[in-house]
Amino acid sequence: MRKKSKTKRPGKVQKIIKHPDPKEPEKAEIIVEGAEELYREIRIENALENEQGEQVKLKPGAQVEVVVEAEEKDTIPKNQQT
Repeated sequence: MRKKSKTKRPGKVQKIIKHPDPKEPEKAEIIVEGAEELYREIRIENALENEQGEQVKLKPGAQVEVVVEAEEKDTIPKNQQT
């Protein structure tokens, strides 16, 4: 198994956004703590899977973790310039 570099940031579901077209999925707007002011909101499809494999959704106010992962080949040491 390959190792990945990763970081975790806490977040909170700000609101659930329903699409005007009922065939389209709703979105969860998440505020990412520690992100820059203009970029701290992300929207993802509100569809998760629990440990039993059942489909579940996030609720407004839910505390979440936002994880960013990258393959080792796609990273460089912090003190090296790009």
